Amino acid sequence: MVNNHNTNLEKQYNDQIGVNSKEQDNTPKFENSLSFDDSVIEKISGIAAREVKGILDMKGGFTSRFGNDSVTKGVSVDVGEKQAIVDLKVILEYGQSAPAIFDKVTRLVTEQVRHMTGLDVVEVNMHVSDVMSEKEYLQQKTKDTSNSELQ
Repeated sequence: MVNNHNTNLEKQYNDQIGVNSKEQDNTPKFENSLSFDDSVIEKISGIAAREVKGILDMKGGFTSRFGNDSVTKGVSVDVGEKQAIVDLKVILEYGQSAPAIFDKVTRLVTEQVRHMTGLDVVEVNMHVSDVMSEKEYLQQKTKDTSNSELQ
C-alpha cells in the first residue's frame, strides 16, 4: 500500500510541475488557400462555351474597332470561395436547338471550371442575344473586320 501511495504522490508532483503534460505546439499555423480572379473563370467559361457546336460567337465577340477579340466577351461570373455562377450571352446558329446547346454548354462549362479550378459552378445562365446563319455571321464578321481596318 505504501508503494501505491508513493506512486500517487509522484504522479501528483509530476502533474504540478508539468512533467506529464504534453508540450504545447507553438509552431505557427498556416492556412493554405487557392483563389482565382474572376477573369480566369470568365476565360475558362468563354473558351468552353465556344467549343459547343451551334454557338457562333458570344455577345460582343465581333472584333471591335480596337482589335480586341477577347474570349471573355459575353461572359460574366460571380465567384465565391468554393462556388461560381456563370452568365453567358451568345449568338446561336440558325436552325440549332437552343435547349440542347444550353445543356451542352452547362455541362462543359461546369466540367471545365471544376476540373481546372476545383470550384463548383452552381448556376449557368445563357441569354441568346441573336440568331444568325453561319453565312450571315461570317459576312458580318468580315464586314466588322474591314470597318475596323479603315478606322
